[in-house]
Amino acid sequence: MGFGEQMPLTANIGKSRGYMKTKDEIVSNWLPRYTGKTVDTFGKYILLTNFQYYVDLFARMYDAPIEGSDRNMPSATGNGITIINFGMGSPNAATVVDLLSVVEPQAVLFLGKCGALKKKSRLGDLILPIAAIRSDGTSNDYLPQEVPALPAFKLQIAVSAVITRRKKEYWTGTVLTTNRRVWEYDERFKKYLVKTRAYAIDMETATIFTVGFANEIPTGALLLVSDQPMISTGIKTEESDRKITESFVEEHIAIGVEALTEIKVNGISVKHLKF
Repeated sequence: MGFGEQMPLTANIGKSRGYMKTKDEIVSNWLPRYTGKTVDTFGKYILLTNFQYYVDLFARMYDAPIEGSDRNMPSATGNGITIINFGMGSPNAATVVDLLSVVEPQAVLFLGKCGALKKKSRLGDLILPIAAIRSDGTSNDYLPQEVPALPAFKLQIAVSAVITRRKKEYWTGTVLTTNRRVWEYDERFKKYLVKTRAYAIDMETATIFTVGFANEIPTGALLLVSDQPMISTGIKTEESDRKITESFVEEHIAIGVEALTEIKVNGISVKHLKF
């Protein structure tokens, strides 16, 4: 560079701020940016949710502050457990799991709502998925399409044990995860759903299982049936969702907290035998 020439602006920026070249550098920087919470203050046991009400209830349970209310992903932490509202949809689900890789969680449990695809399911039922169908699109960027989306089996067993102790029932089976939100009017899509034999439909479960596996994070899910979208009278409305929330969400959270607490206290490893 000759006398009197100026260094390019991009070079100045890179010199002053430092480049982030590795995944660890990126997620270490971005997790606080998205959550307003430093990496070292996260619990090693994580609850994921799409709804701020879950975070609010958890915060009241532990008399804990809600952090990052002005950020994309608000959270609360109590008793070594952090609950995060990551928003809606598979891209957000993939993002939060990627970011959590810097925390190296011992277990991540998704507490989501889903639409029942079987007539025998009722509103407020619990579904403990043993697998998820990858119709989300996002997970294809992490693992080949033929790789199944599976939860950490021991984590699902722990959740099952808590539900049984509470003398409650649950359904199991596969959940289809889709990126498409508005489809309830589409009879052709409904016929496709019937052919999949899936028990329920949502927008995050397969993504969380797949991205968790790619990041070597044990993940699981416990889903709450919030609607019956295969019939016109069962499509979710603001009023119907409010009733589900008032009647069932508190226990939904309590089951998740109890399962993670038991894993933590007993020192149970819920990791896959081999990633």
